Amino acid sequence: MAVATKGGDRGWSAEDSLEELAQLAGTAGVSVVGRLVQRLPVPSKTHYLGRGKLDELLALKAGAGYDVVVFDDELSPIQQRNLEEILGVKVIDRSALILDIFAKRAHTREGKLQVELAQHQYLLPRLVGQWGHLERLGGGIGTRGPGESQLETDRRLIRRKIQHLQREIEQVKKHRALYRQQRRKSSIPIVALVGYTNGGKSTLLNALTEAGTFVEDKPFATLDPTTRRVMLPEQRRALVTDTVGFIRKLPPTIITAFRATLEELAEASILLHVVDLASHNAAEQCQAVEDILNELAVAAKPRLTVLNKIDLLLDHNRAWEEEAALDYFAEWGPPASENTVFISATKKWGLAGLLERISHILS
Repeated sequence: MAVATKGGDRGWSAEDSLEELAQLAGTAGVSVVGRLVQRLPVPSKTHYLGRGKLDELLALKAGAGYDVVVFDDELSPIQQRNLEEILGVKVIDRSALILDIFAKRAHTREGKLQVELAQHQYLLPRLVGQWGHLERLGGGIGTRGPGESQLETDRRLIRRKIQHLQREIEQVKKHRALYRQQRRKSSIPIVALVGYTNGGKSTLLNALTEAGTFVEDKPFATLDPTTRRVMLPEQRRALVTDTVGFIRKLPPTIITAFRATLEELAEASILLHVVDLASHNAAEQCQAVEDILNELAVAAKPRLTVLNKIDLLLDHNRAWEEEAALDYFAEWGPPASENTVFISATKKWGLAGLLERISHILS
């Protein structure tokens, strides 16, 4: 469910945004039974949707049989509470969906700590809705008092948990700082892979280093960072680090919680921005990555744009060889430059040229 506002979302149509939301839902194990878009100047402050579209959504419940509704924007606590009361089903927003995916994909202790912190930070302002059943009982002895008391107890518990998680993550940051210090002494350059989720970063890491990282054609297939050695031309060594994929409307709590991991980007000698060239939203995805890199203050780092998945844009009625495919894209837009390379990580096309370009930039 999405609201399309007059100004739009920086090149993204509401339909494209819902398609991405459906992919996220699939990653979380949710079956999509329908989609709705409403065009409004701004979303309703109390219900997100207008009354007419809300009635339409409620009427679809009998036919579609949905038991959860996912909204494409982050809902305020009051919006979420009102929607659940009217629809009678669980309501979640894009942020909660991404957090759920992260919780499933995190395997390392550090990743689990970061996701748990983000979940608690997301939950804290929404606690009041958890005790709505007490408010509906009405006033009087045995209703309002216990509700408020339990609410304050829960808030204190979550705040303490957040503080505990922050202390643990701070310890992780110290360990990372020591590790980075050791790497500096070794003088081995670091190549960090960044990009929009599902752009092919993990596939590229595997192609370059045989890391054996899990790969799946879904958003956020891998979450925990992986670092491997790679041999560049002239027997020069480098470390290649895969980082968490970016996405539009990434919850601020995620960026905050994962800042310890994303600080690795500040230590990188060069950033490889891996772009899914086959996506019709490639330009918008690039801008979303650029926004996050600016937020992390690493946008000025030496950069190499890696235009991936060229094999998906070729005529599959003929057998393409690597050299022919690369020559084809050298003559075809978008224009290539010394900071742009075309590759197919899946077919391992263009990797030799990519390593040469990395070595040249590092020199």
